Amino acid sequence: METRNSRLVDYRAKEGVAVIELCNPPMNCFTFEMMHELDEAILKARFDDEVHAIVLCGAGERVFCAGGDIRMLHAVAPGFRYACLLHASETLDRLEHTPKLVIAALNGHTVGGGMEIALAADLRIARLGAGRIGLPEVKLGLMPGIGGTKRLARLVNPSRAIELMVTGELMTFEEAQRLGLVNEVWEAASAGEFMEKVARYARGFGPPHRAAKAVGHIKRAVQSGGDLPVGAAQALERELEQLLFQSEDAKEGLGAFLGKRKPEFRGR
Repeated sequence: METRNSRLVDYRAKEGVAVIELCNPPMNCFTFEMMHELDEAILKARFDDEVHAIVLCGAGERVFCAGGDIRMLHAVAPGFRYACLLHASETLDRLEHTPKLVIAALNGHTVGGGMEIALAADLRIARLGAGRIGLPEVKLGLMPGIGGTKRLARLVNPSRAIELMVTGELMTFEEAQRLGLVNEVWEAASAGEFMEKVARYARGFGPPHRAAKAVGHIKRAVQSGGDLPVGAAQALERELEQLLFQSEDAKEGLGAFLGKRKPEFRGR
């Protein structure tokens, strides 16, 4: 399996899981250059038939991502700043619509644009006691600008989403789980142990355990269909189901059920 290293985003793929790590210590803040590399990594995982799930994480023990690089955003011209935000938003849209399960492994503080990146994932798993999460942009006279308002309102009701953003308060991962912003909060002695647990969990959504195409199509029906009118969303669902009926894994799953045996999926 090919491995690629870069200055701001590390990409590695093993056993069906692509790990994309944000590497800009100490806070893993993103710049245009990091988003460009993240975009490339997302496309690399999308086109790799051997990759069945994607895990996003931050380098180090303390921070997933603390948002955009404020010094950079303050220094650049307004036109460049807008182009950066537009590209970052497009990158997260690409991540959200990639037909492979995306898990954000929140190994530390997940703040501002870092939370917006995490919201573009399908599942969010946090390390117990490792940090806090929130959208505090209002305290800078700003607002979430790369999809955070839309995605937060999807996960909680619009009134609660507004409350969280206009107060700008941070919360623990346990509090975020109670609100439905985080799926799981796991204990781990170190970030390394936490990542091992997440990678093992991610492998469970690929062959031979799960039909990876079915997982990806379920994700696409929810994420892509969520922006469509009801009739169009149901049409997309039917088309995706028909594609699955033609897959080898569907034949294996149906045959295993009738034969009363455990299926052995191959991701095809």
